Amino acid sequence: MSINFDEIIDRRGTSCLKYDFAVERGYPKDVLPFWVADMDFRAPVPVIDALAARTAHGIFGYTQIKDDYFNVLRDWFRTHHAWTVQRGELVITPGVVFAVATAIRAYTAPGEAVIIQQPVYYPFASMIRQNGRTLIDSPLQFADGRYSIDFADFEQKIIDHKVKLFILCSPHNPVGRVWTRAELEQLAAICLRRHVIVVADEIHEEFVRPGFRHIPFASLSADAAAITVTCTSPSKTFNLAGLQISNIFISNESLRRRFKEELSRTGYDEPNTLGLTGAKAAYEHGAPWLKELLAYIEENYAFTKEYLAAHLPKVKLIEPEGTYLIWMDFSAYGLSDKALNEKVIREANLWLDDGPIFGAGGSGFQRMNLACPRSTLQIGLECLAKAFA
Repeated sequence: MSINFDEIIDRRGTSCLKYDFAVERGYPKDVLPFWVADMDFRAPVPVIDALAARTAHGIFGYTQIKDDYFNVLRDWFRTHHAWTVQRGELVITPGVVFAVATAIRAYTAPGEAVIIQQPVYYPFASMIRQNGRTLIDSPLQFADGRYSIDFADFEQKIIDHKVKLFILCSPHNPVGRVWTRAELEQLAAICLRRHVIVVADEIHEEFVRPGFRHIPFASLSADAAAITVTCTSPSKTFNLAGLQISNIFISNESLRRRFKEELSRTGYDEPNTLGLTGAKAAYEHGAPWLKELLAYIEENYAFTKEYLAAHLPKVKLIEPEGTYLIWMDFSAYGLSDKALNEKVIREANLWLDDGPIFGAGGSGFQRMNLACPRSTLQIGLECLAKAFA
Protein backbone atom coordinates (compact mmCIF):
# COMPACT_ATOMS: atom_id res chain seq x y z
CA MET A 1 0.00 0.00 0.00
CA SER A 2 1.22 3.48 -0.85
CA ILE A 3 -0.92 6.42 0.18
CA ASN A 4 -0.48 9.84 -1.35
CA PHE A 5 -0.66 11.98 1.79
CA ASP A 6 0.71 14.89 -0.25
CA GLU A 7 -2.58 15.13 -2.17
CA ILE A 8 -4.41 18.41 -1.57
CA ILE A 9 -8.09 17.69 -0.94
CA ASP A 10 -10.31 20.76 -0.94
CA ARG A 11 -12.50 20.49 2.15
CA ARG A 12 -14.25 23.82 1.75
CA GLY A 13 -17.93 23.61 0.97
CA THR A 14 -18.39 20.29 2.79
CA SER A 15 -19.81 21.85 6.00
CA CYS A 16 -16.43 21.07 7.50
CA LEU A 17 -15.95 22.63 10.95
CA LYS A 18 -12.25 23.14 10.31
CA TYR A 19 -12.64 25.15 7.07
CA ASP A 20 -16.25 26.25 6.66
CA PHE A 21 -17.06 27.98 9.95
CA ALA A 22 -14.30 30.57 10.28
CA VAL A 23 -16.56 33.61 9.91
CA GLU A 24 -19.12 32.21 12.35
CA ARG A 25 -16.33 31.84 14.90
CA GLY A 26 -14.92 35.31 14.37
CA TYR A 27 -12.04 34.54 12.00
CA PRO A 28 -11.28 35.85 8.49
CA LYS A 29 -13.02 33.90 5.75
CA ASP A 30 -9.72 32.91 4.09
CA VAL A 31 -7.86 32.01 7.28
CA LEU A 32 -5.72 28.86 7.00
CA PRO A 33 -6.80 26.44 9.77
CA PHE A 34 -4.45 24.30 11.85
CA TRP A 35 -6.64 24.17 14.95
CA VAL A 36 -9.18 21.39 15.47
CA ALA A 37 -7.68 17.90 15.68
CA ASP A 38 -8.92 16.26 12.54
CA MET A 39 -6.78 15.42 9.53
CA ASP A 40 -6.74 16.69 5.95
CA PHE A 41 -6.34 13.11 4.68
CA ARG A 42 -8.95 10.71 3.32
CA ALA A 43 -9.88 7.81 5.57
CA PRO A 44 -8.50 4.37 4.63
CA VAL A 45 -9.91 2.98 1.40
CA PRO A 46 -11.40 -0.10 3.15
CA VAL A 47 -13.42 2.27 5.35
CA ILE A 48 -14.68 4.27 2.38
CA ASP A 49 -15.56 1.03 0.54
CA ALA A 50 -17.40 -0.38 3.56
CA LEU A 51 -19.41 2.82 3.95
CA ALA A 52 -20.24 2.89 0.23
CA ALA A 53 -21.45 -0.71 0.37
CA ARG A 54 -23.58 0.02 3.42
CA THR A 55 -25.14 3.18 1.92
CA ALA A 56 -25.92 1.28 -1.30
CA HIS A 57 -28.37 -0.80 0.71
CA GLY A 58 -30.39 2.38 1.21
CA ILE A 59 -31.99 1.59 4.57
CA PHE A 60 -30.51 3.09 7.73
CA GLY A 61 -32.46 1.67 10.62
CA TYR A 62 -31.59 1.20 14.26
CA THR A 63 -28.67 -1.05 15.13
CA GLN A 64 -26.67 -2.63 17.94
CA ILE A 65 -23.21 -4.15 18.12
CA LYS A 66 -22.65 -7.82 17.41
CA ASP A 67 -19.82 -10.10 18.46
CA ASP A 68 -17.99 -9.60 15.16
CA TYR A 69 -17.63 -5.88 15.95
CA PHE A 70 -16.25 -6.57 19.42
CA ASN A 71 -13.90 -9.26 18.10
CA VAL A 72 -12.24 -6.74 15.79
CA LEU A 73 -11.74 -4.35 18.71
CA ARG A 74 -10.39 -7.12 20.93
CA ASP A 75 -7.86 -8.16 18.29
CA TRP A 76 -6.77 -4.54 17.75
CA PHE A 77 -6.07 -3.76 21.39
CA ARG A 78 -4.42 -7.11 21.98
CA THR A 79 -2.14 -6.68 18.95
CA HIS A 80 -1.33 -2.96 19.26
CA HIS A 81 -1.39 -2.42 23.03
CA ALA A 82 -0.98 -5.83 24.68
CA TRP A 83 -4.31 -5.19 26.39
CA THR A 84 -7.08 -7.77 26.59
CA VAL A 85 -10.63 -6.42 26.75
CA GLN A 86 -13.79 -8.40 27.42
CA ARG A 87 -17.10 -8.28 25.56
CA GLY A 88 -19.09 -7.25 28.61
CA GLU A 89 -16.84 -4.23 29.28
CA LEU A 90 -17.76 -2.41 26.07
CA VAL A 91 -20.15 0.54 26.06
CA ILE A 92 -20.74 2.57 22.89
CA THR A 93 -21.10 6.36 23.01
CA PRO A 94 -21.21 9.00 20.25
CA GLY A 95 -17.92 10.52 21.37
CA VAL A 96 -15.23 10.68 24.03
CA VAL A 97 -16.30 14.11 25.36
CA PHE A 98 -19.84 12.73 25.63
CA ALA A 99 -18.43 9.81 27.63
CA VAL A 100 -16.41 12.12 29.89
CA ALA A 101 -19.50 14.20 30.64
CA THR A 102 -21.51 11.02 31.29
CA ALA A 103 -18.85 9.77 33.72
CA ILE A 104 -18.77 13.10 35.57
CA ARG A 105 -22.50 12.86 36.22
CA ALA A 106 -22.43 9.13 36.95
CA TYR A 107 -19.68 9.20 39.58
CA THR A 108 -19.95 12.60 41.24
CA ALA A 109 -22.69 14.75 42.74
CA PRO A 110 -23.18 18.46 42.00
CA GLY A 111 -20.49 20.49 43.74
CA GLU A 112 -18.09 17.56 44.17
CA ALA A 113 -14.53 17.84 42.95
CA VAL A 114 -13.00 16.52 39.73
CA ILE A 115 -9.24 16.85 39.18
CA ILE A 116 -7.39 17.45 35.91
CA GLN A 117 -3.81 18.32 34.90
CA GLN A 118 -3.62 21.59 32.98
CA PRO A 119 -2.72 22.67 30.40
CA VAL A 120 -5.03 20.00 29.03
CA TYR A 121 -7.74 19.39 26.42
CA TYR A 122 -10.17 22.20 27.17
CA PRO A 123 -13.50 20.29 27.07
CA PHE A 124 -12.45 18.59 30.33
CA ALA A 125 -12.79 21.89 32.19
CA SER A 126 -15.98 22.91 30.41
CA MET A 127 -17.67 19.55 31.07
CA ILE A 128 -16.78 19.75 34.77
CA ARG A 129 -18.12 23.28 35.12
CA GLN A 130 -21.17 22.87 32.90
CA ASN A 131 -22.23 19.85 34.92
CA GLY A 132 -22.02 21.80 38.16
CA ARG A 133 -18.92 20.13 39.58
CA THR A 134 -15.87 21.78 41.14
CA LEU A 135 -12.75 21.88 38.97
CA ILE A 136 -9.48 21.13 40.77
CA ASP A 137 -6.26 21.59 38.83
CA SER A 138 -2.96 19.90 39.60
CA PRO A 139 -0.82 21.71 37.00
CA LEU A 140 1.83 19.84 35.09
CA GLN A 141 5.35 20.96 35.94
CA PHE A 142 7.33 22.53 33.10
CA ALA A 143 11.11 22.61 33.25
CA ASP A 144 13.87 22.39 30.64
CA GLY A 145 11.33 22.09 27.83
CA ARG A 146 9.56 19.06 29.29
CA TYR A 147 6.38 18.45 31.26
CA SER A 148 6.07 16.17 34.27
CA ILE A 149 3.53 15.35 36.98
CA ASP A 150 3.70 16.88 40.45
CA PHE A 151 2.61 13.77 42.33
CA ALA A 152 2.75 15.39 45.77
CA ASP A 153 0.52 18.25 44.62
CA PHE A 154 -1.82 15.79 42.88
CA GLU A 155 -2.36 13.69 46.00
CA GLN A 156 -2.59 16.64 48.39
CA LYS A 157 -5.29 18.29 46.28
CA ILE A 158 -7.24 15.04 46.20
CA ILE A 159 -7.12 14.98 50.00
CA ASP A 160 -7.86 18.68 50.50
CA HIS A 161 -10.81 18.82 48.12
CA LYS A 162 -12.18 15.28 48.63
CA VAL A 163 -11.76 14.61 44.91
CA LYS A 164 -13.92 11.77 43.57
CA LEU A 165 -12.87 11.68 39.90
CA PHE A 166 -9.67 12.17 37.89
CA ILE A 167 -9.72 12.79 34.12
CA LEU A 168 -6.43 11.56 32.67
CA CYS A 169 -5.26 12.61 29.20
CA SER A 170 -3.01 9.86 27.82
CA PRO A 171 -1.21 10.59 25.52
CA HIS A 172 -1.46 14.14 26.74
CA ASN A 173 -3.04 16.84 24.59
CA PRO A 174 -1.63 19.49 24.08
CA VAL A 175 1.83 18.97 25.64
CA GLY A 176 2.50 15.69 23.81
CA ARG A 177 3.66 13.56 26.74
CA VAL A 178 3.34 9.79 26.48
CA TRP A 179 3.28 8.78 30.12
CA THR A 180 5.69 6.07 31.20
CA ARG A 181 4.62 2.96 33.05
CA ALA A 182 6.25 4.30 36.21
CA GLU A 183 4.30 7.56 35.98
CA LEU A 184 1.02 5.78 35.35
CA GLU A 185 1.64 3.34 38.18
CA GLN A 186 2.27 6.21 40.57
CA LEU A 187 -0.99 7.88 39.52
CA ALA A 188 -2.81 4.56 39.92
CA ALA A 189 -1.37 4.05 43.40
CA ILE A 190 -2.57 7.49 44.52
CA CYS A 191 -6.03 7.03 43.03
CA LEU A 192 -6.39 3.58 44.59
CA ARG A 193 -5.20 4.86 47.95
CA ARG A 194 -7.59 7.82 47.86
CA HIS A 195 -10.56 6.00 46.25
CA VAL A 196 -10.58 8.14 43.12
CA ILE A 197 -12.18 6.89 39.89
CA VAL A 198 -10.11 7.46 36.74
CA VAL A 199 -11.56 8.44 33.37
CA ALA A 200 -8.72 7.80 30.92
CA ASP A 201 -9.05 9.70 27.64
CA GLU A 202 -6.83 7.59 25.38
CA ILE A 203 -8.13 8.86 22.05
CA HIS A 204 -4.61 9.67 20.76
CA GLU A 205 -3.28 6.22 21.73
CA GLU A 206 -2.07 5.30 18.24
CA PHE A 207 -0.11 8.52 17.72
CA VAL A 208 3.09 7.69 19.54
CA ARG A 209 6.47 8.66 18.15
CA PRO A 210 9.34 6.18 17.69
CA GLY A 211 10.96 5.25 20.98
CA PHE A 212 7.77 5.68 23.03
CA ARG A 213 4.89 3.36 23.90
CA HIS A 214 1.33 4.03 24.95
CA ILE A 215 0.24 1.96 27.94
CA PRO A 216 -3.51 1.74 28.58
CA PHE A 217 -4.13 2.80 32.17
CA ALA A 218 -6.48 -0.14 32.72
CA SER A 219 -3.74 -2.57 31.61
CA LEU A 220 -1.50 -1.68 34.56
CA SER A 221 -3.15 -4.14 36.95
CA ALA A 222 -6.48 -5.63 37.89
CA ASP A 223 -6.76 -3.06 40.67
CA ALA A 224 -6.16 -0.18 38.24
CA ALA A 225 -8.69 -1.61 35.78
CA ALA A 226 -11.28 -1.77 38.57
CA ILE A 227 -11.28 2.02 38.99
CA THR A 228 -10.93 2.97 35.31
CA VAL A 229 -13.23 4.07 32.53
CA THR A 230 -11.16 3.86 29.33
CA CYS A 231 -12.28 6.11 26.47
CA THR A 232 -11.17 5.15 22.96
CA SER A 233 -12.33 6.01 19.47
CA PRO A 234 -11.37 5.51 15.82
CA SER A 235 -12.10 9.20 15.23
CA LYS A 236 -8.52 10.44 15.64
CA THR A 237 -6.76 7.28 14.47
CA PHE A 238 -8.60 6.95 11.16
CA ASN A 239 -10.04 10.47 10.74
CA LEU A 240 -13.64 9.40 11.37
CA ALA A 241 -14.75 12.14 13.77
CA GLY A 242 -17.97 12.90 11.89
CA LEU A 243 -19.16 9.30 12.23
CA GLN A 244 -19.51 9.82 15.99
CA ILE A 245 -18.57 6.46 17.44
CA SER A 246 -16.49 5.80 20.56
CA ASN A 247 -15.68 2.56 22.35
CA ILE A 248 -15.66 2.85 26.14
CA PHE A 249 -14.33 0.00 28.28
CA ILE A 250 -15.34 -0.41 31.94
CA SER A 251 -14.34 -3.68 33.62
CA ASN A 252 -15.84 -2.90 37.04
CA GLU A 253 -19.46 -4.06 36.96
CA SER A 254 -20.67 -1.42 39.42
CA LEU A 255 -18.97 1.43 37.54
CA ARG A 256 -20.28 0.12 34.24
CA ARG A 257 -23.84 -0.12 35.59
CA ARG A 258 -23.73 3.46 36.91
CA PHE A 259 -22.27 4.72 33.62
CA LYS A 260 -24.95 2.94 31.58
CA GLU A 261 -27.72 4.26 33.83
CA GLU A 262 -26.50 7.82 33.29
CA LEU A 263 -26.06 7.14 29.57
CA SER A 264 -29.68 5.99 29.43
CA ARG A 265 -30.81 9.23 31.09
CA THR A 266 -29.34 11.22 28.20
CA GLY A 267 -31.71 9.51 25.78
CA TYR A 268 -28.86 7.95 23.80
CA ASP A 269 -29.46 4.31 22.89
CA GLU A 270 -28.62 2.83 19.50
CA PRO A 271 -25.27 3.76 17.93
CA ASN A 272 -24.80 5.34 14.51
CA THR A 273 -25.17 2.65 11.82
CA LEU A 274 -22.46 4.14 9.60
CA GLY A 275 -20.25 4.78 12.62
CA LEU A 276 -20.22 1.08 13.47
CA THR A 277 -19.59 0.16 9.83
CA GLY A 278 -16.68 2.60 9.51
CA ALA A 279 -15.12 1.70 12.85
CA LYS A 280 -15.22 -2.04 12.18
CA ALA A 281 -13.61 -1.63 8.75
CA ALA A 282 -10.97 0.72 10.17
CA TYR A 283 -9.85 -1.57 12.97
CA GLU A 284 -10.05 -4.65 10.75
CA HIS A 285 -8.27 -3.31 7.65
CA GLY A 286 -6.74 0.07 8.52
CA ALA A 287 -3.40 -0.93 10.04
CA PRO A 288 -1.34 -0.57 6.82
CA TRP A 289 -2.80 2.90 6.22
CA LEU A 290 -2.05 3.91 9.80
CA LYS A 291 1.56 2.73 9.51
CA GLU A 292 2.13 4.98 6.49
CA LEU A 293 0.28 7.84 8.15
CA LEU A 294 2.50 7.72 11.24
CA ALA A 295 5.61 7.80 9.06
CA TYR A 296 4.26 10.82 7.17
CA ILE A 297 3.40 12.72 10.33
CA GLU A 298 6.85 11.99 11.72
CA GLU A 299 8.33 13.54 8.57
CA ASN A 300 6.02 16.54 9.01
CA TYR A 301 7.31 16.95 12.54
CA ALA A 302 10.96 16.79 11.40
CA PHE A 303 10.19 19.38 8.70
CA THR A 304 8.51 21.67 11.25
CA LYS A 305 11.31 21.36 13.77
CA GLU A 306 13.93 22.22 11.14
CA TYR A 307 11.87 25.12 9.76
CA LEU A 308 11.28 26.69 13.16
CA ALA A 309 14.96 26.40 14.07
CA ALA A 310 15.95 28.15 10.83
CA HIS A 311 13.25 30.82 10.58
CA LEU A 312 11.63 31.22 14.00
CA PRO A 313 14.38 30.47 16.53
CA LYS A 314 12.60 32.41 19.27
CA VAL A 315 9.72 29.93 19.16
CA LYS A 316 10.44 27.06 21.52
CA LEU A 317 8.99 23.83 20.19
CA ILE A 318 8.08 21.40 22.96
CA GLU A 319 9.40 18.02 21.82
CA PRO A 320 6.31 15.83 21.46
CA GLU A 321 6.28 12.14 22.32
CA GLY A 322 2.80 11.58 20.95
CA THR A 323 -0.28 13.01 19.15
CA TYR A 324 -0.12 14.86 15.81
CA LEU A 325 -0.29 18.22 17.55
CA ILE A 326 2.61 20.48 18.50
CA TRP A 327 2.82 22.86 21.46
CA MET A 328 4.82 26.01 20.72
CA ASP A 329 6.10 28.57 23.23
CA PHE A 330 6.03 32.16 21.91
CA SER A 331 6.77 33.80 25.26
CA ALA A 332 10.15 35.11 24.07
CA TYR A 333 8.28 37.71 22.02
CA GLY A 334 6.95 39.32 25.19
CA LEU A 335 3.40 39.66 23.86
CA SER A 336 0.23 39.40 25.89
CA ASP A 337 -1.91 36.38 25.08
CA LYS A 338 -4.44 38.58 23.30
CA ALA A 339 -1.74 40.33 21.24
CA LEU A 340 -0.10 37.01 20.37
CA ASN A 341 -3.34 35.46 19.20
CA GLU A 342 -4.28 38.56 17.19
CA LYS A 343 -0.88 38.51 15.50
CA VAL A 344 -1.28 34.87 14.54
CA ILE A 345 -4.77 35.50 13.16
CA ARG A 346 -4.48 38.96 11.57
CA GLU A 347 -0.86 38.99 10.40
CA ALA A 348 -0.10 35.31 9.77
CA ASN A 349 -3.73 34.62 8.71
CA LEU A 350 -3.59 31.33 10.61
CA TRP A 351 -6.13 29.68 12.86
CA LEU A 352 -4.27 27.87 15.64
CA ASP A 353 -5.49 26.92 19.11
CA ASP A 354 -4.69 29.68 21.59
CA GLY A 355 -2.76 28.37 24.61
CA PRO A 356 -4.89 29.89 27.41
CA ILE A 357 -7.95 27.86 26.41
CA PHE A 358 -6.09 24.81 27.76
CA GLY A 359 -6.04 26.40 31.22
CA ALA A 360 -3.23 27.08 33.65
CA GLY A 361 0.18 27.01 32.01
CA GLY A 362 -1.14 27.75 28.53
CA SER A 363 -0.17 31.42 28.51
CA GLY A 364 2.26 32.27 25.71
CA PHE A 365 1.61 29.02 23.83
CA GLN A 366 -0.12 28.05 20.60
CA ARG A 367 -1.14 24.55 19.46
CA MET A 368 -0.77 23.51 15.81
CA ASN A 369 -2.07 20.47 13.92
CA LEU A 370 0.52 18.70 11.73
CA ALA A 371 -1.88 16.20 10.11
CA CYS A 372 -2.00 17.81 6.69
CA PRO A 373 -0.11 17.65 3.37
CA ARG A 374 3.43 18.96 3.69
CA SER A 375 2.82 21.73 1.18
CA THR A 376 -0.05 23.02 3.35
CA LEU A 377 2.16 22.80 6.41
CA GLN A 378 4.93 24.71 4.63
CA ILE A 379 2.56 27.52 3.68
CA GLY A 380 1.39 27.77 7.28
CA LEU A 381 4.93 27.92 8.64
CA GLU A 382 5.94 30.52 6.06
CA CYS A 383 2.96 32.68 7.07
CA LEU A 384 4.01 32.36 10.69
CA ALA A 385 7.63 33.26 9.92
CA LYS A 386 6.61 36.30 7.88
CA ALA A 387 4.36 37.61 10.65
CA PHE A 388 7.05 37.22 13.30
CA ALA A 389 10.00 38.31 11.18
